[in-house]
Amino acid sequence: MNRRECLALLGMIVALPAPVLGQPHATRRLGVLSVTAAADAIGQARSTILVEALAGLGWKERDNLKIDWRSGGGDRARIAQLADELIALKPDIMLAVGTPSVEELRRRTTTIPIVFAVVTDPVSQGFVENLAHPGGNITGFTDYDGPLAGKWLEMLTQVRPPVPRVLVVYNPATAPFAPLMLRTIEDAARTLHVTVEPAPVHDAASIGALASRKDGAILVLPDFFTMANRAQLLSAIAQARVPAVFWSRTFVDEGGLMSYSTDSAEQLRRAAGYIDRILRGTQAADLPVQNPTKFELTINLKAAKELGVTLSEGLLAIANNVIE
Repeated sequence: MNRRECLALLGMIVALPAPVLGQPHATRRLGVLSVTAAADAIGQARSTILVEALAGLGWKERDNLKIDWRSGGGDRARIAQLADELIALKPDIMLAVGTPSVEELRRRTTTIPIVFAVVTDPVSQGFVENLAHPGGNITGFTDYDGPLAGKWLEMLTQVRPPVPRVLVVYNPATAPFAPLMLRTIEDAARTLHVTVEPAPVHDAASIGALASRKDGAILVLPDFFTMANRAQLLSAIAQARVPAVFWSRTFVDEGGLMSYSTDSAEQLRRAAGYIDRILRGTQAADLPVQNPTKFELTINLKAAKELGVTLSEGLLAIANNVIE
């Protein structure tokens, strides 16, 4: 190639539009399976966060990215059906939000990359081999680390009048990781001198029965069942007139007393980063699973007043959000 030909070639490269010079340009397909309902405020917020985060990385919906959205609305059978639908669409990559979404997708493919978010203990559930080296086609971001469950219990000991007993609420069928959290809570209970009692729920009747439990406080574990049924849970707890701590700020925004939670919005932004890297050629097996890095304490003083309880000054001082 002579000098004139080289200069001509360089001129062609400089003249190429920006998308060809490093921005994603081929249309790719992303399947999203979430446990929440699409019309739910949580589902809508998460969708917006994901779309904005991907756009910031150069992946724009209806431009170079096709997103197939599927939301299970807390119905496990429905989630399984939607997993079949997504696999049939042959996406380049999938995002699984919530443990049931990961479970259903991993049963159907070992080749399509899956990034997860808002998932608890992926190692013991068999989703990945270990956090540093997940192996296989799955990686992502967890919503829980070890000390978190003990922190929930500690918060309840800072309520006055003091609570002698704490009921731990979860659905065994949809929270397979609950025994892990219960062990942490029971260990903390011995130090904090509080009695802990598991209180499994699985339907409207068992949730309603909590209204008669006026002998202590309530700790609600992370679980898509508890989130989907939060209105009934909050109603039963209000009838019992006992303090409660929750795993998500959503409960507090809707009338609950307090929560200490991971930032799920941050998880989705970080998940977008993994989606971007995988679409650009990185293998899911080479991306470590990451634990949460941001937490927030939210307190509802209006709920405290209605319950007739007070919270320690130390707890109020470290709250990220206080609802008056």
